[in-house]
Amino acid sequence: MSDLEYTQHALGRIAKRQIQVAWIERAVQQPDVVEDDEFDAELEHRLGKVPELANRVLRVIVTKADPMRVVTLHLDRRMKGKI
Repeated sequence: MSDLEYTQHALGRIAKRQIQVAWIERAVQQPDVVEDDEFDAELEHRLGKVPELANRVLRVIVTKADPMRVVTLHLDRRMKGKI
């Protein structure tokens, strides 16, 4: 997804947690689950399994605007095995 943008915070998370951009793009483009953010109507959570990490779930929080901007992301321990 060439028009996907990243905040500085998201870039820091990617580097610190060694998350591959391909995993992020897959979760954003083909999410297993999409949730609205409970605090900000402009954000949504896109969750996707990462087969390369034993199907751990990557939660990517993006803006709904075009182009989408990745605000933050993390591997969501609470969702493993639920999707």
